[in-house]
Amino acid sequence: MSGVIAVVEGGDNPVQAMLAAEALRQAARKGGRELTVEIRTPRGVLHPLPAKPEADALLLVGDAAAPQGMDGLTPTRARVEDVLADAMAVLDRAWAGHAPAPAASAAKRIVAITSCPTGIAHTFMAAEGLEGAAKALGHSIKVETQGSVGAQNTLTAEDIAAADLVLIAADTQVELSRFGGKRVFLSGTKPAINGGQALVARALAEATVQGGGATTAAPAKKQATGPYKHLMTGVSFMLPFVVAGGLLVALAFAFGGIYAFDDAHKGTFAGALFQIGGRAALALMVPALAGYIAYSIADRPGIAPGMIGGMIAGQLNAGFLGGIVAGFVAGYFVAWLNSNLKLPRTLEGLKPVLILPVAGALVTGLFMIYVAGGPVATALAALTEFLRGMQGSGAIALGLIIGAMMAFDMGGPVNKAAYAFSTGLIASEVYAPMAAAMAAGMTPPLGLALAAYLFRDRFTAEEREAAPAAGVLGLAFISEGAIPFAAKDPLRVIPSLVVGSAVAGALSMMVGAELRVPHGGIFVLPIPNAVSHLLGYIVALVAGTVVTALMLRVLKKPAIA
Repeated sequence: MSGVIAVVEGGDNPVQAMLAAEALRQAARKGGRELTVEIRTPRGVLHPLPAKPEADALLLVGDAAAPQGMDGLTPTRARVEDVLADAMAVLDRAWAGHAPAPAASAAKRIVAITSCPTGIAHTFMAAEGLEGAAKALGHSIKVETQGSVGAQNTLTAEDIAAADLVLIAADTQVELSRFGGKRVFLSGTKPAINGGQALVARALAEATVQGGGATTAAPAKKQATGPYKHLMTGVSFMLPFVVAGGLLVALAFAFGGIYAFDDAHKGTFAGALFQIGGRAALALMVPALAGYIAYSIADRPGIAPGMIGGMIAGQLNAGFLGGIVAGFVAGYFVAWLNSNLKLPRTLEGLKPVLILPVAGALVTGLFMIYVAGGPVATALAALTEFLRGMQGSGAIALGLIIGAMMAFDMGGPVNKAAYAFSTGLIASEVYAPMAAAMAAGMTPPLGLALAAYLFRDRFTAEEREAAPAAGVLGLAFISEGAIPFAAKDPLRVIPSLVVGSAVAGALSMMVGAELRVPHGGIFVLPIPNAVSHLLGYIVALVAGTVVTALMLRVLKKPAIA
């Protein structure tokens, strides 16, 4: 064939990638050009290119890497924003130069690590993507997954010593000190999921040597870390404390009633459960959040100052907001001090074990006590009181907002912002937003599965086959199950999902449902006291699912195939 091949990757915003692809298709039709578009989303590749693609021009949009088999073309790059602003102009530019790309390298030994904030879906999807890509390119690979149950398929010293490349595909901070002297490449999970072969080829070409005593490698420009990634690292390490603490407190209430925390239950089984869950696990969630935000910024020297700052935030009643402040202050101060404090070589060993932790803890602690702690505590108290006092239209409005955000990009930054906000409030014993967030996050794939069953003419045979799997993901509170459907018809599917999730979130807030654990889907609902107003909560989830299905029936056109 001739024409243009476009590969669209929206990074953390798959919705924009879908819209950009549709804009390119419309521009190609208007211009009478032949266009083939591959869309790369967090869930996988939509409309994949043929094994041996042929075209006159190659267009790479967003963070997309060049597909395999197109060595004869020099790609034209464009931002997603440029395509949305003027897709026709971008297509016109795509007919620029044609120069051969570098040839593929010989077979290599690769070791890799994958990790995501929750350690559930993206961790293992990225591992599968890398394994498949390496096999297709003729390389050997071993992937260590740092998931919610810990590291699996752990890399040994022998594996690392024999490796030609270390590929880190992670959305959280990964310990790199064991890779001293090896070529290391840093990436997020999405490139591994969306285009594993392109990522492996790029890593082989651009990896940098990891210093023997350093703990970080220079990341590629497009994978630069920032506050969002640092916050998600903290949330990732905080989640196990919240899950364990919330469930144990719920069990304490099941055995001893809602006053299991008072002195009358001291020495009882219920009192012991509350001590473990409430006074230990949940008390550690803010220090863990702060400590691992600082770790993400400054590596191991930041953990102690961050956790100490987080503990002080808890003592000052500054809660998770104070923990976030403490984590960033500790991390950036320790990183700055580490870079600017020059010592004789004989004293360098004192920095990570003495100077950085002590100085970092001192500065962070004083900052929290004398500068930030009081104002943050006041702000959190006002927010907590406001949220607890929300009734009627106010509660419904908050539920609508949380619900819409959870469905808007299904695992992207908007979704994670709503999730992190709701999870953090658990430390302040505000549980209603978490209930709304989980109901709204379950609704998109459940609604799509229901619609594919009831309104079969609106879905292709392929979509109908994928619907049951999406429904299972929805039951487990994995919103990403809806992404393949949204990618094919974003202008109709995404509004349907947003409306349905907004309804679920609003109804959850309206009935006063509260959720003490931040994950698990329907599998935590049978646990006594994990969810309050359980019947109303189930009604909210069912209503959101039904509304989503009905919206899809109204907005989607009958499928061609």
